[in-house]
Amino acid sequence: MAEAGGIRMGTARGRWVLLTTVLGSSLAMIDSTVVNVALAHIGAEFDAGFVALQWTVNAYTLTLASLILLGGSLGDHFGRRRIFVIGVVWFAVASLLCGLSPNVETLIVARALQGIGGALLTPGSLALISASFHGPDRAAAVGAWSGLSGIAGAIGPFLGGWLVEWDWRAVFLINLPLAVLVVVVALRHVPESRDTESVPGLDISGTALAVLGLAGLTYSLTGLSERGATPDLIVGLAVGILALIAFVLVERRSHHPLVPPELFRNQTFSATNAVTLLIYAANGVVFLLLVLQLQTVAGFSPLAAGTSLLPVTVIMLACSARAGALAGRIGPRLPLTIGPLISAAGLLLMLRIGADATWLTDVLPAVVVFGAGLALTVAPLTATVLDSAPDRYAGSASGVNNAVARAAGLLAVAVIPGAAGIRGDDYADPAALDEGFGTSMVIGAALLAGASLLAFAVVRSPLRATEADQTDDGVSHRVPVEDYPHCGVVAPQVCPQAEQACD
Repeated sequence: MAEAGGIRMGTARGRWVLLTTVLGSSLAMIDSTVVNVALAHIGAEFDAGFVALQWTVNAYTLTLASLILLGGSLGDHFGRRRIFVIGVVWFAVASLLCGLSPNVETLIVARALQGIGGALLTPGSLALISASFHGPDRAAAVGAWSGLSGIAGAIGPFLGGWLVEWDWRAVFLINLPLAVLVVVVALRHVPESRDTESVPGLDISGTALAVLGLAGLTYSLTGLSERGATPDLIVGLAVGILALIAFVLVERRSHHPLVPPELFRNQTFSATNAVTLLIYAANGVVFLLLVLQLQTVAGFSPLAAGTSLLPVTVIMLACSARAGALAGRIGPRLPLTIGPLISAAGLLLMLRIGADATWLTDVLPAVVVFGAGLALTVAPLTATVLDSAPDRYAGSASGVNNAVARAAGLLAVAVIPGAAGIRGDDYADPAALDEGFGTSMVIGAALLAGASLLAFAVVRSPLRATEADQTDDGVSHRVPVEDYPHCGVVAPQVCPQAEQACD
């Protein structure tokens, strides 16, 4: 077997490594896309209320957001291929449990288990590429991974919509043969690697507090709109807040923190993550409710509803690299100010999607405008996060930003639909869902406008090229963020070890 770091692009082994990592990351990416398409059918079969559907989405996101930084650390310590393979197997077993679930409660538990598998495999995907390929080939390999992952993301809505029309359980069961292929190829063709210089020990206490904090908040915020301020929800909210406060204190004292406190001493880093929080909160609600709106109110089939967001993927693939290059020339402030405003306009255009909506005149213009704003925003946003962190913390910075994006979607799905009046079986009632959808889109547009104002007020410095990014010839060899524009897009793929791809 080839040694880690010795594989070249264009070789058979290089193609095997790319196949493994792209398929592995695509398992988590496609699953998060197609489950939203299946929600209406899941609710109908299990006679489930909207809170149960929220938990079907959030159980996965909760464990993924809480554990993804730990997943990267486990790979560094115990072997990236080993943890990646364990994550794929775990994800597959959890997918089987999802597909065989006899009731919505079992499905929610299985989705939480899926998130654990996703937290183990997602960081390993890009880390395996950066550790496996020879230095000069690393940028090309990362670019290929990004492009192929984008194609997988584009296929997902077609595949998901078709499977849901057949049987929603197939959305989960299709992961099994793909996982078998990934494991076999990984064990045969992907070299093992680990970080021999990583700080000993794992931040288990910090991880536990992160899980407890996010779980407490999600449980309480999801239930408040349905049941009001009951004692258990008040206790859950208090536990969640106290756990997150304790998390901050533990991270400040830890010798191997998941989140290095030094990062947040930089105002731009803190503000950019706040911008990320607002943007991905809006995105989370859009991707949850739009497919329900199209199926319940507009009468679209699952396939048509699932593919309605395909223009967003196409625009991201076509334009993200150019947006990253533009931010490199003029600085990120203008793109991060204008981009969210364009996306907000797209959400306001979605108010036209009602009972008589057509894809060409109502859906397409809205998603094109929304996607154009995202394309202008995401690459500069990711680049600014990395740029504002010291070079030694580049991986931690990208991991933190990824976790913030996922947590934003988690909390937004818990809060905004209830605040907009969607509860009980409203998702199956065209009139009730239509009203709640409109209110949710207005809230999402307000969040994006807030992100724009914050970026305009705080983000000022141009993207830098540090001394560490240059060789003796004075030329930067850091992989620009526009070479992997899917970092943080829709289903964020920012890797906690991303700095290795930038060496």
